[in-house]
Amino acid sequence: MIDPVKDKDILDIASLRLRNQQITGTMYHTPGDLVKHLAAMQAQDYAGVKWSVGLRLTESTKLDFDKAIADKTIVRTWLMRGTLHLVAAEDIHWMLELVAPRIIAGSATRHQRLGLDNEIFAHCKDIFIHALSGGKQLTRDEMYKLLEEENISTAGQRGYHILWWSALEGLICFGPEDGKQQTFVLLDDWIPKNTVLKRDEALAELARRYFTSRGPATLQDFVWWSGLKVTDARFGLKAVASQLEQITIDNRTYWMPPNAPQISTKVQKMYLLPGFDEYMLGYKDRSDVLNAQYYQQIVPGNNGMFSSTIVKNGRIVGTWRRSFKSDHIIITPQPFIEFTDSEKKLFFVASNQYGQFLEMSVSINDVE
Repeated sequence: MIDPVKDKDILDIASLRLRNQQITGTMYHTPGDLVKHLAAMQAQDYAGVKWSVGLRLTESTKLDFDKAIADKTIVRTWLMRGTLHLVAAEDIHWMLELVAPRIIAGSATRHQRLGLDNEIFAHCKDIFIHALSGGKQLTRDEMYKLLEEENISTAGQRGYHILWWSALEGLICFGPEDGKQQTFVLLDDWIPKNTVLKRDEALAELARRYFTSRGPATLQDFVWWSGLKVTDARFGLKAVASQLEQITIDNRTYWMPPNAPQISTKVQKMYLLPGFDEYMLGYKDRSDVLNAQYYQQIVPGNNGMFSSTIVKNGRIVGTWRRSFKSDHIIITPQPFIEFTDSEKKLFFVASNQYGQFLEMSVSINDVE
């Protein structure tokens, strides 16, 4: 383990996170390599996670993401904390085996209230295997129809929880899009199991990936992000601690990859991040990049929905909205504090980066 650093002035947490998350100075060119580096990426908002991947790659477009899904190098499914994530195909099986059992066990009361038991789940499994075998792909509505035809009600969140359980059990995952709808496929057909890790190895590998890609981060951040028990998360961190640098700031212990590069604070740059980006969702404590007074503007109404954010030099300085009009995108900034002329120019550059990813022209509304 590298000796702890105690001088706060030495470390710029926000800038290092930008670098380690590949938002600045990216090392990657393909979605598969990028997603593997990040271990898993929050993916409730499918359009948003496409941009989360794209902004971290060099010269990438939405088509590159779609191709990676179709080529089975990345896959979307329910994973960490039982929420939708994007993960490298080669990692999906061992990650599910590591995190899913605890999530499923924790849902027992909810499933009981919905009238879902092991017998019903077993019946659903048989239905899905019969319908999807041989590489078939079905939309959510088609999956629900199959269940209803077998007198299994999908009302009142039952359908959602059946799909959710099936994915966490390793039975199904999302396949490619069918028009504007996502499809489901059998996981073992879509991505055969080729990587097997023992539990101790999996804990260590997940910890290594997390702190390498999210550092500087704390053990508590890792526990929240992974959904692991504290004892398991601590075991994983201890197993890879010799490969990481430990730093102490304001009595908090952070871990990150060693040999952090010198980051110039003279270069002013702005980024437009989607609402569920790992720059926000990758940590329990977000105070290193966001002032507490603005948190309500990021999560309005405390309904679990995260607004898209504007990041300048590592700090979140506002939110933004997009709308589409025939042949172009309209982007509206909502800064916390009025932008200067130079900041407006930075926002224009960041907006055009997003437009290039979608291969569409961009117009910007007046600052709100």
